[in-house]
Amino acid sequence: MMIKAVIFDMFETLVCLFEGRTYFSENIAEDIGIPAETFRTAWHITEKDRSSGHYSMEEGLSETLRKLGAYSEENVRMVMEKRRGVLEDTFSNIPKEIFELLCSLKEKGIKIGLISNCFSDESEFIKASRLYPYFDAAMLSYEQGICKPDIELYTRITKQLGVEPEECLYVGDGGSRELYAARNVGMKALQAEWFRSKAFEPHIPCGILSEFEQLARPEDVLKYL
Repeated sequence: MMIKAVIFDMFETLVCLFEGRTYFSENIAEDIGIPAETFRTAWHITEKDRSSGHYSMEEGLSETLRKLGAYSEENVRMVMEKRRGVLEDTFSNIPKEIFELLCSLKEKGIKIGLISNCFSDESEFIKASRLYPYFDAAMLSYEQGICKPDIELYTRITKQLGVEPEECLYVGDGGSRELYAARNVGMKALQAEWFRSKAFEPHIPCGILSEFEQLARPEDVLKYL
């Protein structure tokens, strides 16, 4: 069946959180003066609610810090400002090859979609980014109220794009079992590897999944059209 749409993941596929400054849970813990594992455990409890729009980042952080006895407006403000700095680096350093790929897809008449698990601040950056105008449809978990790998996200985007799942490529780094969900709904799923060398443990979202075909460069997507 002819490919009519390419649906992308955002982080570690179109942009890289390891570009420029990084600010992960251990960095937040250090800034606040809490053991890294203590903070990480409490922080991860709120992750699904932060991703599905039940909490903003500020609300999720505030709740976590209150449980740990470390809440203050100053701590919340500091963490949010540092996160914004990281996201500014991420969205200011998008490789030109990404834009070249998206332009090539547009020129070929291929529809472009986005499915991204994201928090409130990430959602704002995505919608304000130079990438956003390229998308014919976008499913942001924070707005949709559900997260990958929920099949409903894939169903919603195909309806918005006006295509069948079998007419779609899904391209992502593989985190959140996104490739399995795409394959299960009927899409051709491909694992994006071009940002892998920048990532470091314990924050690599997904290892190499040998059951999916690997893409070394953004332009490799075009081979599957």
